[in-house]
Amino acid sequence: MKNAWPVRCQATGGRHYRMDYIDQNFDSYSVEYTYADGTKLLMYGRNVIGCHNEFASYVHGTKGSGIVSTSGHAPGKCRTFSGQNMSRSEMTWEFPQPEENPYQLEWNDLIDAIRNNKPYNEVERGVYASVASSMGRMAAHTGQVITFDQMLNHEHDMCPDADKLTMDSDSPLMPDSDGRYPVPMPGIVKDREYRMLG
Repeated sequence: MKNAWPVRCQATGGRHYRMDYIDQNFDSYSVEYTYADGTKLLMYGRNVIGCHNEFASYVHGTKGSGIVSTSGHAPGKCRTFSGQNMSRSEMTWEFPQPEENPYQLEWNDLIDAIRNNKPYNEVERGVYASVASSMGRMAAHTGQVITFDQMLNHEHDMCPDADKLTMDSDSPLMPDSDGRYPVPMPGIVKDREYRMLG
């Protein structure tokens, strides 16, 4: 969004009912990202069986609103509206259908670059997108405001010895003797996602 990356975020999350799940994740996350100009991007996520399920991106502004993507981004079905209700009567534009799959388009670009010896490198964008995602999770798990630079340069190794992992290695995060994984403790454990068991 905005051809920029958020500079900081704050977040909440919670474990509501785990049933047989023994992992360390929250069931829900709410993240408020802030860009350098003060613009906000809000992300809500829930992984609870039986609840409303939606994977979409929307924008709201002073001159109207828009659908960035629906259906898990493919097809996006992008549209703009003159008001905030996103109703067909207020629609001012829509992307023509059917649209090409964006995941296939990524492959097309890569193959074209290889075949035609064109420069093509998505590493920086991929790293920055991962940093933005990780800073939201870190903010929820620690209860702290997390900046982009702080996350990019964090001293805590999120996956120790990842370069040494083999198919026979133990997982970097292991359960305790009761089969439980460590869980986030926002406001208590503030410098990492969760306290390692030991």
